Amino acid sequence: MNLNKQTTWIVVAMIMGVAVGYGCNVLSASPSAAKDIADCFALVTDIFLRLIKMIIAPLIFATLVSGMAGMGDARTVGRIGGKALGWFLMASLTSLAIGLVFANLFQPGANVGVPLPDLAAAATLKNSSLNIRDFITHVFPRNIFEAMATNEILQILVFSVFFGLALGSLKDTKARGLIDVIEGAVPVMLKVTDYVMRFAPVGVFAAVANVVTIQGLGILMVYGKYAGTFYATLFVLWAVLIGAGFLVLGANVFRLVREVRQPMLVGFSTASSEAAYPRVMEKLEGFGVNERITGFVLPLGYSFNLDGSMIYTTFAALFISQAYGLPLTMEQQIVMLLVLMVSSKGIAGVPRSSLVVVAAVLPMFNLPEEGVLLIMGIDHFLDMGRTATNVLGNAIATTVVAKWENALEISDEYEADSRTRETSAAAE
Repeated sequence: MNLNKQTTWIVVAMIMGVAVGYGCNVLSASPSAAKDIADCFALVTDIFLRLIKMIIAPLIFATLVSGMAGMGDARTVGRIGGKALGWFLMASLTSLAIGLVFANLFQPGANVGVPLPDLAAAATLKNSSLNIRDFITHVFPRNIFEAMATNEILQILVFSVFFGLALGSLKDTKARGLIDVIEGAVPVMLKVTDYVMRFAPVGVFAAVANVVTIQGLGILMVYGKYAGTFYATLFVLWAVLIGAGFLVLGANVFRLVREVRQPMLVGFSTASSEAAYPRVMEKLEGFGVNERITGFVLPLGYSFNLDGSMIYTTFAALFISQAYGLPLTMEQQIVMLLVLMVSSKGIAGVPRSSLVVVAAVLPMFNLPEEGVLLIMGIDHFLDMGRTATNVLGNAIATTVVAKWENALEISDEYEADSRTRETSAAAE
């Protein structure tokens, strides 16, 4: 399918999802009836996301092992990994700081005007948090098949690095045949990805309709200031990320943003980073990023470079502080920023991960963790924005590392070639 045409269909699907969901919400005789209708939409969404999850593990394994085998030695891997983690660290600190500054500037929790929940209701979120010890242990897989079955990206990455380095050290022996097989699996998985992504508009329609059917549009009015100021803050972060990318990539960063707009839209509409991952990989390689860099840095970023999630944790924590009238000193806020920086690295695979981090950190500053319930109703709509931001942040980070490694090849005729490919695809 022509990618521009598919992007258009995704936008149409989002609009139709809002309209159909709103109609179902208004015409439903009761909340239970609305939920029954939403469950039908949820079935379609679940099927689409299952198809996405089906390809994540083999795609990461094949691309990462192929990349590691091509790099050959651990020093190269260490150099690239060090550059990537350095960028991730600075991007995460910047995201947290922007969230802190704008939460103080906008004061979204002041005079929120909704009933405050009681203490007992947030116990499940508190109990689901991860501590540092659990995270460090969790990084290392006890069974690679279990890690693949549960799509534990970081565990798959660890195993793939070991496996790829071992293959690279043996590439002049009988292992050459295995390397060829794995390298041959990469284009096959990319083709499977293309087939799955043809269902994206259907999945997007169902995902949006499901949420609006249950929540309605009224919740956006109640939390309008919170949602509006958060998205304004996200746009500031986008400008900072693109500006940082411009310092390394020059004007090519704007081409990159145009190139990844479709996976960003998929991530936004489904609120799922996994849904966007395969298409991000395709777009980066089409843009000129060496496939070995993409195969290594991108999955690493999905565990350590969640810029949208970072900015949301500080924003949400300060919103709760303001809603309960429990202000934090600037010193406490800076300490909270550093705590969030560390604790957020262990939750890439946890459902509603940003809420889990916030719930775990609030008691450390004498804030009620039940305040998380204040934002749970609208969290899906905010998750859409932070997921799109995660996609943008990882695309820029991967391309920057490729530039530093002289593994980025963009011709002056890139845009013309891109238009030619799109015209050819439309003709087919």
